[in-house]
Amino acid sequence: MTAAHAMSNFHLIDLMPKCRGRLTADAPLANVTWFRVGGPAEVMFRPADAEDLAEFLAALPAEIPVTVVGVASNLLIRDGGVPGVVIRLGRGFTDIEVNGASLTVGAAALDLNVANVARDNGVAGLEFLSGIPGTIGGALRMNGGAYGREIKDVMVAAQAVDRKGELLTFSNEQMGFSYRHADVPADCIFTGAVLEGEPGDTLEIARRMAEISDKRADTQPVRSRTGGSTFKNPPGHKAWELIDKAGCRGLSIGDAQVSEKHCNFLINQGSASAADLENLGEEVRRRVFETSGVTLEWEIKRVGVPK
Repeated sequence: MTAAHAMSNFHLIDLMPKCRGRLTADAPLANVTWFRVGGPAEVMFRPADAEDLAEFLAALPAEIPVTVVGVASNLLIRDGGVPGVVIRLGRGFTDIEVNGASLTVGAAALDLNVANVARDNGVAGLEFLSGIPGTIGGALRMNGGAYGREIKDVMVAAQAVDRKGELLTFSNEQMGFSYRHADVPADCIFTGAVLEGEPGDTLEIARRMAEISDKRADTQPVRSRTGGSTFKNPPGHKAWELIDKAGCRGLSIGDAQVSEKHCNFLINQGSASAADLENLGEEVRRRVFETSGVTLEWEIKRVGVPK
């Protein structure tokens, strides 16, 4: 038994440091995920602001695990829930400020909202964010990208808090961006960023965003319970093509299904469990390796414990 599990017998929430934010025991998580599956957080913490987060982490016993959850658009929470503390940034991290062609944004700001504000202020170059169904924090952690651009192309600086409660700032170079990855310590929680676009025409920016929206609707199961792109594109390949050639389009386990519309998406058709979805993903990986020799790497982040 881990130290964290032992502590849970004494009500983990009673061991939490004082804070200005909100603490909740056994907080449901399925309703915040796009898949609509998964068990509860042992403790949920919603910090008031970056200083509250830093003070909380500095005082939190080091043996208690911490997991960060955004809008969970690219996340699979296992059925047994998430031990320790789940941190979810809220209203104190959603501000978007414009200064010329530069935007200072909170990590909990939706990518789409950032793109909309940029459009309304004549800032071009951030349209691609409207095609990423998540938050800026998630985009920073995995170098989120779509339609030819990635967050690395527009990020000037990022702010974070580490597990010791220290406030940090990373330059673009220090982020160590690569495909769907940032080489930043896993214990860093992003709190905000400065993004740089360029002056542009509002109508042209709006036209580009409309194109992205139409393309997403035409090619992705955007109205389904899904988790976005399931697997990363292997070097020299497209994941969906490998999945299709392996005969996995429409493959199902229970109510978990490989999307017929875009087979790099898994969907919950109604009553799928997290285990169904994860097992389906592993079966897709097995079949793709069997037919192509390529090992697919999960792009969806899987957290928590099985039931």
